[in-house]
Amino acid sequence: MSNHNQSKIGKNIKKIRQDKGISQDRLSKLADLSLNTVVTVESGANPNPTIETLTKIAKALGVGVDDLIK
Repeated sequence: MSNHNQSKIGKNIKKIRQDKGISQDRLSKLADLSLNTVVTVESGANPNPTIETLTKIAKALGVGVDDLIK
C-alpha cells in the first residue's frame, strides 16, 4: 500500500473512532490490539497494516473493513 492510502486508512479510522467517542486506548482494548498498533496505523507510521489488524479495528468500531479503506 502506498503512503497515500495508508494516511487515508489512518484518517478514516481516526474519524470513525472520534465520531463514536472512542479513545485510542479504548479502541486497542476493543480490538484486542496493542495501543502502539492502533497509534501507528492511525498515524500512518505503519504503512502496511495486516488484514487481520484492519479486521479487528473494523469490528471494534462496528464498521466494515471497506469503510476503513475507501
